[in-house]
Amino acid sequence: MAVEAYASQNPDKVQTDVLSHARQACYKARDAFYACLEKESNKKATEIASVGLLYPIDCKKSRAEFENNCRPSWVKHFDRQYCANKRVRRLLEDSDSRRGPLSLPQPRPSGPAS
Repeated sequence: MAVEAYASQNPDKVQTDVLSHARQACYKARDAFYACLEKESNKKATEIASVGLLYPIDCKKSRAEFENNCRPSWVKHFDRQYCANKRVRRLLEDSDSRRGPLSLPQPRPSGPAS
């Protein structure tokens, strides 16, 4: 319903940020920002992005470019996706150190009890 209402208000307007070249610019800026995050991961995160993502001040320029080239909803989506992937990677890496000996339930004897 909302799409039809929006389309009826702007029947001839093309959203240029969803065209191929604009999407490619967004993806390039996104990749540059997250590469900076990985490269500078040993530095203290002092800046706050959407969804609570923290990043070092060295990545501020690439973050601004990322926000300028992408829709705000895309930025939020990519931030959530990055945080979720980071959380999964951390859990998978940490699981080996936390894993104890594997103990499976032992089968019960099926014979009569004495």
